[in-house]
Amino acid sequence: MMLRLSRHAAALCFVCAAVFVAMTAMEFLYFRQLSGGLPSLDLRFAGFTPDEGMAWLTALGRRGSEIILVWHYLTFDLLFPTLLSLTFVSLILAAGRRLKSFRALSAQLQLLFALVLVLPYTLADYAQNVAVARMLSDFLSANPDSLSFASALIVAKFALLAIPVIVIAVFHVAAQRQRA
Repeated sequence: MMLRLSRHAAALCFVCAAVFVAMTAMEFLYFRQLSGGLPSLDLRFAGFTPDEGMAWLTALGRRGSEIILVWHYLTFDLLFPTLLSLTFVSLILAAGRRLKSFRALSAQLQLLFALVLVLPYTLADYAQNVAVARMLSDFLSANPDSLSFASALIVAKFALLAIPVIVIAVFHVAAQRQRA
């Protein structure tokens, strides 16, 4: 499995990019119209205040909340965190295989290393999706505490996403130095 996953890194990157483009297009061409131009909570890398979260939910109203719940959280965001995670695992394995010390590890250890780096992002992304989807489906559950929690999960998701990116970059630089 591990060798297949690393061999399909390019295909996974392509599919992941295509889904990301579709999600981004929906955000800018449709979802922002529903919220009066306010960006979705998912795109606020530095988080948001409870007031900003309530402003977004209020601007969406019931109809907009249902549309975003169905077309984002119950479609794209069910698939995307897993797809992105598999893509990063495959990139870590592919980049790592270019290093002698990484290749010396057993296949299981290589896979475990990649999963340990990526899984925290995956869990944070799905937890954030559940938190926001809950507020979209039940407006009464949107209170300062739940909004602050969702905001913290969004910040954590992006911070944890940086870890595999940094490791892939380090592996790439190390492989370049190893060749020289």
